[in-house]
Amino acid sequence: MLYVKRSVWFHFASLGEFEQGRPVLEAFRAKKPESIIVITFFSPSGYEVRKNTPLADHTYYLPLDTKKNAARFIQTINPEIAIFTKYEYWYHYFDELHKRDIPLYVISGIFRPGQVFFKWYGGLHRRMLGFVTRFFVQDEASQTLLKTIGISNVSVSGDTRFDRVWQNASSPKKLEFVEQFKAGKPIFIGGSTWPEDEVLIAQLIPLYPEWKFIFAPHEIEEGKIARLLKLLPGEETVRCSQIENLDGGIAGFSVLVIDNIGMLSSLYQYGDMAFIGGGFGIGIHNTLEAAAFGLPMIFGPNYERFKEARDLVNLQLGFSIETEVQLTAVVDKMIRHSEYRTEKGVAIRTYVKEHTGATELIMQAIS
Repeated sequence: MLYVKRSVWFHFASLGEFEQGRPVLEAFRAKKPESIIVITFFSPSGYEVRKNTPLADHTYYLPLDTKKNAARFIQTINPEIAIFTKYEYWYHYFDELHKRDIPLYVISGIFRPGQVFFKWYGGLHRRMLGFVTRFFVQDEASQTLLKTIGISNVSVSGDTRFDRVWQNASSPKKLEFVEQFKAGKPIFIGGSTWPEDEVLIAQLIPLYPEWKFIFAPHEIEEGKIARLLKLLPGEETVRCSQIENLDGGIAGFSVLVIDNIGMLSSLYQYGDMAFIGGGFGIGIHNTLEAAAFGLPMIFGPNYERFKEARDLVNLQLGFSIETEVQLTAVVDKMIRHSEYRTEKGVAIRTYVKEHTGATELIMQAIS
């Protein structure tokens, strides 16, 4: 059924892109509350978590990218503009928007030389980029790359994730049980950890008994949690799901395992140092959520695909390690020299603050 009133269409690949584009979505909702907002996702990780978001009037999975689907879907939602975040490029949808003279914007875009757009065989993909009304990219390197293939409708606006994490750190959701667990002691947080990360972090626990540790694994299936628990001191460890069944409080425990999802961005407010997982796999997870709270952070060697991680390493505010010895050396310096840790924390928050503002630049152009 055709939407009688024209809509504003936001598309996100998954939950991560939703959070990245959320500041623009919220700004649009605030500026034009009368607009019908349609959100689409490609991945279940986004749809299942955000299908009931009050920021949208309608939320859908985006149908497969065929000419017929694109024509039918766009005819149905009747968008006045379309906004895609970061990596999402759908040929037939882009083509259909172009044919109907519907403005299409890509926000927080980032481009690298290895992408198909810049290969000799990437003609079809380059044609698809030609359907975009304007690109809002994260850095000048992306703008320069696009110019090499004749695309000049580009603005360097920065990454909207900085706006999102700064907003979150400015008014974080309080977690009373974490406050009880902290009990005035410093906390080391393992965020979005994988088994390779957890083995290393677990070695730190007996070395620093005055510290507490929180593990927030990337995967929380029972088998994965059971494997993690085997690495930890049983009598000192409590699972989040067990807290309400305890007779006493949790202040006496030294290790807390978060066996649910959606809490990590709020957890960082209680931390003093963080290890960001994924760096021994295909790449590290979100460093900016921890950075917004001023947490010095450590991660594995696979971080090069992420500009903010490269920046943090270059500024000596983030530390990439490959071995237990390297991890212990970084942590030991941070713990034994609290003023050094505080100095790094202040500099990290400054870095995040200096990179906010992308949302405002984008909204000035599209609304």
